[in-house]
Amino acid sequence: MKDPVDARTDDEDLYDIASWEPRTALDRLAIRTHRGVVRAGRRVLVGLGLLIFLVIFVASGTGGLIIEDPFILALGGLSIIPAGFLALYIYRTDITTKEPPSLLVVTFILSVLFAGFAAVINSVFGFLQVFPLFGLVLFFYLVVGPVEESVKLLAVWLYPYRDSRFDSVVDGAVYGAVAGLGFAAIENVLYITQNLQTPASILISSGVGVVDGFAETLQAGGQITAVRGLAGPGHVVYSAFAGYYLGLAKFNRENAGPIVAKGLLIAAFIHATYNTLVGLVPGIVSLLVPGVPVLVLFLGFVFVYQGVFFYILYRKLKRYETAYRRSHDTPEGSDRFDSELAEFDAETR
Repeated sequence: MKDPVDARTDDEDLYDIASWEPRTALDRLAIRTHRGVVRAGRRVLVGLGLLIFLVIFVASGTGGLIIEDPFILALGGLSIIPAGFLALYIYRTDITTKEPPSLLVVTFILSVLFAGFAAVINSVFGFLQVFPLFGLVLFFYLVVGPVEESVKLLAVWLYPYRDSRFDSVVDGAVYGAVAGLGFAAIENVLYITQNLQTPASILISSGVGVVDGFAETLQAGGQITAVRGLAGPGHVVYSAFAGYYLGLAKFNRENAGPIVAKGLLIAAFIHATYNTLVGLVPGIVSLLVPGVPVLVLFLGFVFVYQGVFFYILYRKLKRYETAYRRSHDTPEGSDRFDSELAEFDAETR
């Protein structure tokens, strides 16, 4: 879109009138200032995320419990195996250039750190849960879903999105999946430490052997580990949806904002609906089918719900793959196009 003067003028120089490009020392200083502010803002966000992360670990006693009981980390690792395999599958569906490990690792770490933002906001609005069902639904749809999906997407937007190696729409799904994995990892560790009552180190110091202590820890944390293991893939699927639309926004700069909003709305809705139904559906079905254990119904609901939305994501990724192969079957489609930055980009690394 052009200014009316610029649109109707062909040869006249309209610099600083209706158009602009860097020409003077002041122009170049303005560019450096803008980039400096953006870089500083990114560092402040990361620093604040790290600070909140450390405060949560200390205040909740998670850090001390992990030091006393290293088996908790093993349980945490076990709990993200399903999510890890799902993220790996999404990574392998990227038919374009494979993403560099450095960007994937940074995305994972940033998602872990930014999970603290979601924890703080969820705590502030946690009072909504005191109201009967209506308050819980509001909490999931207006707070948990939008906030958690936003902080995961922030981990993608803040670093890999701005890198020139983020060079296709489908890259957004890959980095979104990795962000979901990072969020699930820290969330699982926190849930496991909060639910374990008997650290293995205490059992060992009381005369119980290392093997017995590990067995006791597994027994105490096995159930919550299994539950968190089922929840983890959901985080990967939700944020892969949001990430895909972030990638779509990067290459459709004229509609970047609405496209990002669409991805977040989809991810937040799927997330909030899962949180709402997972506590209701198994119990209701158990009343209708009294012979089936609630745990079995819970497992069935999780597999069906997450399976449906994973299939939708799978079809979306396959559509991209098909379009990519079709476009590269012709000489014109074999050329590689450079990525365009959206209007809210400050720089390409």
